[in-house]
Amino acid sequence: MNYTLRQLRVFITVARVKSFSRAGEIVGLSQSAVSHSVKELEQQTGVRLLDRTTREVALTEAGQQLASRLERILDELHSTLREAGQVGTQLTGKVRIAASQTISAHLIPQCIAESNRCYPQIDFMLHDRPQQWVLESIRQGEVDFGIVIDPGAVNDLQCETILSEPFLLLCRQDHPFALREHITWQELQSERLVLQDYASGSRPLIDAALASLAVSANIVQEIGHPATLFPMVEAGIGISVLPALALPLPQGSHLLVKRLTPVVERQLMLARRKNRSLSTAAQALWEIVRAQASELAAERVHDSLYQI
Repeated sequence: MNYTLRQLRVFITVARVKSFSRAGEIVGLSQSAVSHSVKELEQQTGVRLLDRTTREVALTEAGQQLASRLERILDELHSTLREAGQVGTQLTGKVRIAASQTISAHLIPQCIAESNRCYPQIDFMLHDRPQQWVLESIRQGEVDFGIVIDPGAVNDLQCETILSEPFLLLCRQDHPFALREHITWQELQSERLVLQDYASGSRPLIDAALASLAVSANIVQEIGHPATLFPMVEAGIGISVLPALALPLPQGSHLLVKRLTPVVERQLMLARRKNRSLSTAAQALWEIVRAQASELAAERVHDSLYQI
């Protein structure tokens, strides 16, 4: 059957007021348009729904049965649509956000605190996972959005850069580099390096920087969690390259960070599925993450971490 919602509403109105002209006034149609709409519905159902006389309009038995059921159905449909509209504008519910460990540790806590302050009815649910898991969870719709390190050319995600930060050198205080103001990437040629593995979004960027400068890296350890870099370097296993967001250094450590030249930066990005709308609550938290990243960038312009 190819009936329309308007035909159903017109029929219900006629059934209720028992008049084509009065029904037309209520629904904003002419009497002839109301009559035509009812005739079309009768053609679709294959039965007569109304008996028409010069004095009155009466429901047939089929019309009475349809009207009694249809009125409840349309009322329920109206309520359902109204509730859906309310949900679409509510700043409540759970918003699932994924981010890698370094981002989770150094950016997300401020975002959660700000979310709790501004939107106490929204539950900020963090999924703290490696970059590849974050990207896949966004694609599969398991989270509303994620914060990732620039994934490169991707056609299925909508990405927005929210923070750029440089890679820095990490070494012990007794390392020869400790006396230098800055180190070139080329000088890493003969050094033992401890780097994060490929679960990290930073690793491909570090590899690309080394390759572009013709540095053949001597990677002695590849680790999964960024916090493991600090004890590895402090134990003398090697030196490391890490993003500025991984700072500050552990309290009481004998480690230093040095500038690497030429400057190589990584971009942190908000990422969501392409052509998919965020809920009102998710959009609100998207804006909070963006604002907090902007504040962090402004702070670090004047921070000593960038004045190495």
